[in-house]
Amino acid sequence: MATVTYVRTIKFVAEILEEDPELLQAIVCNDDNLSYGSIISVYTGDDESVTALTDDGMDELEQMLKDARRSPQEWNDFLDSF
Repeated sequence: MATVTYVRTIKFVAEILEEDPELLQAIVCNDDNLSYGSIISVYTGDDESVTALTDDGMDELEQMLKDARRSPQEWNDFLDSF
């Protein structure tokens, strides 16, 4: 595994993938949805944090969304799970 030197915030990942940031946040709020270490919490204050993804995390998320969109039924099932 390569050393992580940067991460992308969920908001930025949503812009890149042209997805709803709230949907992406719902997906990554369960850290079992992506590989260990792909989801990073960046603390910006005492009780404030921002969720970010590594390159691997973004790739996994993109593939997960692509797989879910194979059919309308699979997409609806995917959305229902969040």
